Amino acid sequence: MGQKFYKIRSFIQLSSFDTTTEEGRSKERYRRIAITTAASLISKCVSIFTTLISVPLTLNYLGVERYGLWMTISSVISMLAFADLGMGNGLLNAISEADGKNDRKSACMYVSSAFFILVAIATLILTVFASVYKYIPWQRVFNVTSDLAIQESGPAMAFLIVCFAISMPLGVAQRVYMGYQEDYKNQLWSILGAFIALGGVLLAIYLKAGLPWLVLAMSGGPVFALLISSIVLFYGSQRWLLPNWKSFNWSASKKIATIGAWFLILQTFTVIGTYSDNLVIAQALGASAVANYAVTQRLYSTAFISQYFITPLWPAFGEAMARADYSWARRTLNRILILSLGIGFVSALLLFVSAKPIIAIWAGSDLVPTTFLLIGFGFWLPLVGYIGTMSTFLNSGSLVREQVVFFSITSIMSVILKVVLVHQWQAAGAIWATVFAYGLFYVIPAGKLAYGSLRLTKV
Repeated sequence: MGQKFYKIRSFIQLSSFDTTTEEGRSKERYRRIAITTAASLISKCVSIFTTLISVPLTLNYLGVERYGLWMTISSVISMLAFADLGMGNGLLNAISEADGKNDRKSACMYVSSAFFILVAIATLILTVFASVYKYIPWQRVFNVTSDLAIQESGPAMAFLIVCFAISMPLGVAQRVYMGYQEDYKNQLWSILGAFIALGGVLLAIYLKAGLPWLVLAMSGGPVFALLISSIVLFYGSQRWLLPNWKSFNWSASKKIATIGAWFLILQTFTVIGTYSDNLVIAQALGASAVANYAVTQRLYSTAFISQYFITPLWPAFGEAMARADYSWARRTLNRILILSLGIGFVSALLLFVSAKPIIAIWAGSDLVPTTFLLIGFGFWLPLVGYIGTMSTFLNSGSLVREQVVFFSITSIMSVILKVVLVHQWQAAGAIWATVFAYGLFYVIPAGKLAYGSLRLTKV
């Protein structure tokens, strides 16, 4: 244990390792993963802190209906996540591959091509929105009744769409940081964005501004931080990556778009298979049955801590595979898989013992879950660790397309089983259906594809 602790501690340093050797590259990947994990945890804590401050202030300031309008408008962002057509993830993979080959020219082409395509998509979104804006009955869309809420619904939505469109091409900087395994810089910029947003919200409340200005403050803070990060990146540390029309390349664009299309399909089926629980429960048992399930789901989602060290592995795997460093990829995949499964099992055990009293205090005794529901979520936690680890590896290279096949089958079967089991086992049937579907249709195919691709390579 002492030797392992010393080995782990040796990765944690501010200065980079010598990447001209295989051992140095391995240590450098782990160092960046460790730094990104720490930065992600700090960013999450800041997010929770700003939420704890802003929610009661804005709720008291706006009132129930206008606050509900704000939350509904904000939820549109999750639906707009598909608007970039997977280009962001396609760029990430292309950058990590270019990094593995030390190919600056290709990286520059990928960045410029993705940037101008995203500018075109953002312009299209703004044009379409501006064309239909005055014809949309926003008060009916958001189902608001007060005169002030009706008056503010359209402008608030407009501010959100504008901020989102601006963030699309600026998001290229985020993907560049991630592709070069510097996602910890993204986390630091997101912290800045969170504080700017909080400051803007407090200023808007102090000036007694309306809801549209609150939306602009909350959405504009991260966008402003993105703008600063882009300037620092493209006019500072990596000036050679500055997007320019001369570096735009149709072949590079086609490659990014093709990879992005497969990611778009993956994202779609992820939403279908993972986020359909509440809808199925509401349709089968009524909206009141959703509350009990949703509270338990929210509690267990706090235990998904393995995501903080799994996510930084995406570009690391891509760079390693591009360098043909298959030994590192296999070794790291094994280690992270064991670690994420272990965290999942331990978290499941702790929550099984403590979930009922926690929920009774937090949400009330009426929403205390059944033991059967807790056991289902207990199986889901380690399964999430397995899925996250395998997906990160399979997303990082040329295996995305093959992953789509069994992932789509898994998602469809998950929905079918939810419809059947919710009628049989009430709300608990939703999580058990997810466990059965992913356990039967994802675990083995993903493992065979991942380790099969590594066995085919010479180590």
